[in-house]
Amino acid sequence: MKLKTSLLGFSAAAVLATSAFAAAHMQLAVMGQDQSVNAGAIVVTQAVSANRGWLVVHRTGDDMKPGPVIGHAPLQKGENPNLVVTLDEAVTPGQKLMLMLHGEEGGMQPGVFEYYLGAKEDGPVKVDGKLVMDVITIK
Repeated sequence: MKLKTSLLGFSAAAVLATSAFAAAHMQLAVMGQDQSVNAGAIVVTQAVSANRGWLVVHRTGDDMKPGPVIGHAPLQKGENPNLVVTLDEAVTPGQKLMLMLHGEEGGMQPGVFEYYLGAKEDGPVKVDGKLVMDVITIK
């Protein structure tokens, strides 16, 4: 049996296999830049998520451990450029914020952010045991 090829010369099976491989190996990432807080919000340069989830802003310090959550924004599957996140608390110049990828798993209500520090609902995404995050400093 011969596989039909598309106009580009690729078999349908090859296209599906390539798409599945790309989805399974999506490079999850969070990227931010040091910035001033403008109108109580920050801008996350890029967040890449394998599924719908959350970009969560944690307070942090020189120890680089995630602290309390002070803001969050929903993420779509794939790339989420220039994401504006409203902060629930004031921050001052010199403070560090951890921008972290969180999932939508385990919660009671899809589309509702249910995480609190240490909870399993809507918890942090890890790759090879490491958090997907970036740290910025407020100017």
